[in-house]
Amino acid sequence: MPLQDLVEYFNDRLGREHRSSFRPFVLKESKVSGLFGPIRIDSFFTPLRQTSKPTVIVGHTAQILVAPNKTQHLYANEIENLLANNSVQAGDFESIINFDRLSRTVHMLNYLTLAHLQGVLFLEVDPRHILGIKHDHGAYFEDVIAQCGLETKNVVVVLSVSSQYAPYYQELINGLHNYQRRGYQIALKFEYLGQESEAFDLIARIAPNYVSSSARNMENQAHDELLLTKLQQLKTQITSVGGQSILQQIDEKKSDLLARNIGFDLVEGSYYSAIAFDYLNDSKPDHHDLNTDHYG
Repeated sequence: MPLQDLVEYFNDRLGREHRSSFRPFVLKESKVSGLFGPIRIDSFFTPLRQTSKPTVIVGHTAQILVAPNKTQHLYANEIENLLANNSVQAGDFESIINFDRLSRTVHMLNYLTLAHLQGVLFLEVDPRHILGIKHDHGAYFEDVIAQCGLETKNVVVVLSVSSQYAPYYQELINGLHNYQRRGYQIALKFEYLGQESEAFDLIARIAPNYVSSSARNMENQAHDELLLTKLQQLKTQITSVGGQSILQQIDEKKSDLLARNIGFDLVEGSYYSAIAFDYLNDSKPDHHDLNTDHYG
């Protein structure tokens, strides 16, 4: 289906769901944006590379760009709905779910416009979205994926693990298992490795396809034996469930060396867009543009 037709399809669908004439998806110069109240949502993608051969790209992470929406259109029925819903509790998950679905649809549509992007697409899902959906996680987005001509196995649902959600880990695990049953791949994202036992327990119970950590929290500890031990244990745990390990946000050579020394499977970061690949024995990069790690 042509991209313009897809944009119209999803505008029509959201219009029916919310009984609204507002059309939040906008196609301009082959890029799709999503309008959500006073903001405009755009996408950029960063490549995930094989650690041993960074010219090989296995997938991309979708990240959100947010800018002010200078032209807000508010129709009569939107005003009526706002007045009718003024009793909705501030803690309601509805707006979070809607924002999450809108942004992921924008990412998926933009991904289709970039023919050189191959492999799996990593899409982060807000934990509150998972908690707000009581059953059939992934069913709504499965139709989005199908309309875009892809399959759920092409999509990796990324959950950022935070201690503030520790009381709700079981609900999050249940939600992720629902995604798995629909064929989605799963990734756990750890910004910090503070509670290793909890991290290892989650990995064992979810058996994710990928587990990622951020190099930015490690760059000043690259020679810390305790950190190295933790990372080696993490790598062992990931391997035990058949998953792949990722070190992200690699900005410096020492973080690349850390990824290699520990044996991370995949890497991501600005470091790879700037270096010359001397260690590849003068082999030439593939068709991917190594000088551009962000695709907007």
